[in-house]
Amino acid sequence: MPVTRLPRAGLGRVLEELGSTLLDVVCGDAERAGDIGGVVIHDPLDEPELPDRALVLGVALREPDDIARVLTRLGERGAVALVVRAPVVADDVLAKAVASSGVVLLAFTRGASWTHLAGMLRTLTSSDGPEGPAAGRIESGDLFAVANAIAALLDAPVTIEDRNSRLLAFSSRQEDVDHSRVQTILGRQVPEHYTRILKERGVFQTIYRSDRPVHVAELPEPEGTDQPRELPRAAIAVRAGDEILGTIWVVVSEPLSEDRSEALYEASKLVAMHMVWQRADADMERRKRAELLATALESGPGTPEAIHRLGLKDEPSVVLALTVVDSASEHRLPARTATERKRLADAFDMHLAAVHPRATAALIGDIAYGVLPQLSQDRHEAEERAARIATEFLARVGSQLRPLIGVGPYADDASALARSRTGAERALRVLRSGGPARQVARLDDIHVEALLCELADLVPRGDLPSGAVARVIAYDATHETNLLETLRQWLDAFGDVATAAAAMFVHPNTFRYRLRRAAEVGRIDLDDRSARLSAMLQLHLMALRDAPGR
Repeated sequence: MPVTRLPRAGLGRVLEELGSTLLDVVCGDAERAGDIGGVVIHDPLDEPELPDRALVLGVALREPDDIARVLTRLGERGAVALVVRAPVVADDVLAKAVASSGVVLLAFTRGASWTHLAGMLRTLTSSDGPEGPAAGRIESGDLFAVANAIAALLDAPVTIEDRNSRLLAFSSRQEDVDHSRVQTILGRQVPEHYTRILKERGVFQTIYRSDRPVHVAELPEPEGTDQPRELPRAAIAVRAGDEILGTIWVVVSEPLSEDRSEALYEASKLVAMHMVWQRADADMERRKRAELLATALESGPGTPEAIHRLGLKDEPSVVLALTVVDSASEHRLPARTATERKRLADAFDMHLAAVHPRATAALIGDIAYGVLPQLSQDRHEAEERAARIATEFLARVGSQLRPLIGVGPYADDASALARSRTGAERALRVLRSGGPARQVARLDDIHVEALLCELADLVPRGDLPSGAVARVIAYDATHETNLLETLRQWLDAFGDVATAAAAMFVHPNTFRYRLRRAAEVGRIDLDDRSARLSAMLQLHLMALRDAPGR
């Protein structure tokens, strides 16, 4: 079945939804700019590969000469627009660069978050339509159009928020609203002090209990500030059956009339349909991408088609594997762990996409696999870069669980993706076993540990322990001694009695006595390197076999 693709959003559409509030045109003709093929963040030290007709976020660009040089380069690479932080003066240098490059220059309002802007732009410019029954439905970005329609119907500014007061969409005419509404739009989240007051006053409970609009009185002026009082609101819960999906908030000076109240009630049903469709389409898109990625990572007959449909190319890549382990003493509910795993997988996909426009990630089972295309032809450099990107992701993402990422070996082309995936899984398995304290590992760095994990699989459970180690364990069980741990610490310390004794918090003479006793009980010659290696290997395999990750 061919993929049904919805039309891409153009720059004019983006400015219609976000203009005046977040974006202003500095130079160029936005109406003639056409469709947007993707959103990319400009990095002067490591220029990213641009998709066709890219909208570029110039986060660090300040000087007019630097902006002009970037505009020229972007014009050569077919970009649509460049966004820089306001204020920007449209001088002769910039005007000439815009005219020659054909790239529209936009100014992004001060105080707003680049991360939130990137998220809104990706929502508005999303071009992948779902397959099957969902095809032909509205784009997720059309929730902004719904907000504008409600605003026109009620003649008042509107926002649509989820259950956590995160902003999903907003209408136009937000410029002259109160301070908290401006902060909500700039931060994509209702200010914490505002939601706290609403919770303390029981406003949310009242909204959730009613199926009709609720009038929210104006809030008092915040203490210690010169901010004016917050304006009154009308709010209604957005429901799908018994589930609360979010809320609609309308800035009004007085309670809604019966007609306007009925109009908002009917509008909430439309918003509910949009939000349910968005969620269903997102879940369908996740499943579709996971199936395609699983096929691509098999390096089988279906790989070329899967690679094409994922937007990848037959190019050098590195596969990364991410999972989470629960380090808490009490394990969390499986549903919460699964929810957190899905959240991290989505964040992982967004992080990789910000690094490379063709990178992709999806959750397959309990592991999120990512494919990261590489520009470097040097195997070691490419793997190091992938590990560095994984480390940066874990440093930025917050989680109550412990995320781990295994980095597979360099894959020259799509046919080697299966080998890179296997390598990433082997590295991830070592991390899950609790051996190294790190959270990111390349297979090359822990290759021996990976081999030991696989050796532990080959040894039947009844075959360990054996020989000297088995005799020491049996003696400990009978006499309630701790000779095995004495032997383990001595081997781990490479025969350094002082270090091993300190690890067990005993006097060195006491440790020497216990060690001699362990050698006698186990009938092991501690001067024999083969005997030492045999004991060390057994102890290590036993630890791996009993590790929580297994």
